[in-house]
Amino acid sequence: MVTILNTSFARPRAAAMLLGCTMLTGIPSVALAQGAPATAQPGAAAQQQVAPAPSATPVERTIRSLRVEGSQRIEPDTALSYTKLRIGQPYTNESLDQAIKDLYASDLFADVTVAGAETGDIVLRVRENPIINRVILEGNKRLKDDKITKEIKLKPRQVFTRSAVRQDVARIVELYRRQGRFGASVEPKMVSLDQNRVDVVFEISEGPKSKVRQINIIGNEVFDDDKLREQMATKQARFFRLLSSNTTYDQDRLAYDQQKLRQFYLTEGYADFRVTSAVAELTPDKEDFIITYVVEEGPRYKFGDITVDSDIRDFDDKALAKTLPLKKGDWYNAKLVEDTVDSLSQTTGLFGYAFTEISPEFQRDRDSLTMSINFHIGEAKRTYVERIDITGNTQTQDKVIRREIRLAEGDAFNSFQVRRSQDRINSLGFFQDKFEIKQTPGSAPDRVILGANVEERATGELQLSAGFSSLERFILQFNLTQRNFRGKGQELRFGVNYSSYSKSVELGFTEPYLFDKNIAVGVDVFRRDFNAFNFVNNRRETTYSQVSTGFQVRAGVPLTEYWSLSARYGLSYDEVTLDRTAFFRDGQCDPLLAGRYLCDALGNRLTSSVGYSLIYDSLNSRLRPSAGQRFTFSQDFAGLGGDVKYLRTRADAAKYWGIGGGFILSALAEGGYIHALESSPRPGVDPIRITDRFYLGEPQFRGFDIRGVGPRVLRQYFTTDANGAQVLITDRDQIIDDALGGKAYYLGRIELEIPLGSGARELGLRPSVYVQAGSLFNITRPEPTAVFPTTTDANGNTVVLPLPLKDAAGNPLYFYSTPAGANVSTTCAAGIPDGSGGCNGIIPNSPQIASQPFVETFLGNSAKPRLSIGFGVNWTSPFGPLRIDVARALIKQRGDDPKLITFNVGTQF
Repeated sequence: MVTILNTSFARPRAAAMLLGCTMLTGIPSVALAQGAPATAQPGAAAQQQVAPAPSATPVERTIRSLRVEGSQRIEPDTALSYTKLRIGQPYTNESLDQAIKDLYASDLFADVTVAGAETGDIVLRVRENPIINRVILEGNKRLKDDKITKEIKLKPRQVFTRSAVRQDVARIVELYRRQGRFGASVEPKMVSLDQNRVDVVFEISEGPKSKVRQINIIGNEVFDDDKLREQMATKQARFFRLLSSNTTYDQDRLAYDQQKLRQFYLTEGYADFRVTSAVAELTPDKEDFIITYVVEEGPRYKFGDITVDSDIRDFDDKALAKTLPLKKGDWYNAKLVEDTVDSLSQTTGLFGYAFTEISPEFQRDRDSLTMSINFHIGEAKRTYVERIDITGNTQTQDKVIRREIRLAEGDAFNSFQVRRSQDRINSLGFFQDKFEIKQTPGSAPDRVILGANVEERATGELQLSAGFSSLERFILQFNLTQRNFRGKGQELRFGVNYSSYSKSVELGFTEPYLFDKNIAVGVDVFRRDFNAFNFVNNRRETTYSQVSTGFQVRAGVPLTEYWSLSARYGLSYDEVTLDRTAFFRDGQCDPLLAGRYLCDALGNRLTSSVGYSLIYDSLNSRLRPSAGQRFTFSQDFAGLGGDVKYLRTRADAAKYWGIGGGFILSALAEGGYIHALESSPRPGVDPIRITDRFYLGEPQFRGFDIRGVGPRVLRQYFTTDANGAQVLITDRDQIIDDALGGKAYYLGRIELEIPLGSGARELGLRPSVYVQAGSLFNITRPEPTAVFPTTTDANGNTVVLPLPLKDAAGNPLYFYSTPAGANVSTTCAAGIPDGSGGCNGIIPNSPQIASQPFVETFLGNSAKPRLSIGFGVNWTSPFGPLRIDVARALIKQRGDDPKLITFNVGTQF
């Protein structure tokens, strides 16, 4: 039978004492078999005050026998080994007391008493501590069991002790305090079982999360409280910070905030600033904290004399001092001093001094409030690379890493080359972020060892996804990419994409170092099926289809450290078609149905092109750059055989700045122009076909729909209003909108990536704000599709009439009904053909309509800029990369198609 005792450890008095259980007694007492003390006689106390009794001499007796009673699991000899009692040795009451203490200190026994002290036959009666059967946690929701059990000491099958319980209670409470729950409490309980076993139950009351209700600052005069609170990581709990974790009280963060305050004042010139006290007080309701800082700002200093004292003869002290950003008379800034030390370290590293000690020596003048600084450059020897150690790579071959390092063993050390090597290795994308090359002293003072300790990450990507995109609607995608194929840095990729409006199969391979030479080669084979479209009544309708099949081979070589040149040759066969049921009549493309510009695009063409790209790249990472720049100039010549001839020129540039605090500012610009190398087949037809032109819109130009910028033809049909008058349809959803593309475009974007907390970064969230400007233009104005006849109604208004259908001779066609009810085509406006070329009868026939009246408007062929602003979020979600943008077009031209919200999921962007 198991008895559950409702016992608990009394927190105010003995933190871990188990109450109500015979196994958890109070402080052990020593039961010595002594004689009863003599009864005190009257007046004895007074007699003692007058004449104190002489101190008693401890009586030594000899242990005749020694045994242990009550032990079950523990051998008697083991129990005796914890004491100093031995048979034949003398003993006193004090030595027996010490034996009891030693046994308790072993944490093996719940109770110990001694008998036989008066005879020398010593018996140690013990009661063993129970064995723990289970450790049970109850009431914990914010901290899972595995988080707590790995921190506490009590485990099943271990000996139960009260001291271990006290320690575990303290550990659990501390875990909750780290979570900001200072009201958490733990009530340990014990359930007695048979065979001297117990279940230990920790009943946990987690309590609410303790917030920072108020941050008070005392002693500040120069900066107000709000300005100083902005510098702190800890924030006051307010309704608009419901999702912030910085409003939770954290004792470690309190010290960090003091350091942040000091850093802020030191950057503002207050060199004597100090925080005299920082106190965090729990509110009376024990739910929140009030933090109070007492500060002393002190006076503000300016820079005094700035000098450089170098023990290295290669440097001119005065010339070096002139290059420093610190100037006499400027306000003192400790951050600028740190940056100057780093800058001097890099400068000495450029000259081959790897281990230079640079010490700023401060001279504070409290009278003139100036801070003079002398940067002392210690003596150092020119350093050479002794060896380069590469560790941590299990899949990637050493040569893949070594070929990116710009220094070789035996070379003079150069800090710039080390930093450049780090950037190149980071750009591979094979290893962990923020990889650094460590520098350690070599076997001699003039030797340095470069250590590249890499941590590999997965370079293979298998993506099988289904998604929805505002561009492609429903998408099925399968992509297999290995960016470090066979550990040689090769890239192999295979992809299949299927949606309602595009289908593609692509296979590509790239060898970055052919025959271990710095020559990159690659080949791509593809088949792409793309459907152009427009929207009618919010219904997306296909216009023309383009099926491209071909391949491209490419090669690239470096020219300098930053400049490279690549060349390519491509051959593709394009088939451009229209839906025959929707846009054809009598086996021919009908401009009245499709538009003359689309009919001119039909046909099969072979494109044979050769091109090159000149590239400058100094980015610190090609995957997620935060510094550096990139420029590309490309030209492709189509006409090396094939059916089309043009010269396509493109240029794009990007620059990135890390502006501090995790913010990344970037500026990007691109533009292009296509020059036709053949004349137009006829007036109104551009020599560059519609499938070879540039297009601009979502997702490249956010704030506009896909192909929403640039030349286009709007087709508006006529309808009648409530009064029966003929009017044009103006609803954009009912207007046929065909984007024609352009031969020239430009686009620029300025974007600021905003850092988030560590939790958001782990989720892969990267928000940004941006502004964009661009335009697409320069095509030949298409000739009108049709001219409709007009008439005048009874009110004198001009009415546009439908265009009649005509035969090959240009005669209008009509329908007449046979007695059987069939409609027969005829050229007779009335009656029926009489067989001799005439018409017999006067009953009017129904005219055959080639097209209802419409108006075509050519718009958007303007170089004037369009402008949009917005914000977006990249999210590496569990079901694929996701990009959401909210952008508003502030400046647009007539005909442009703006769009406020766009998103893509399940596809790369």
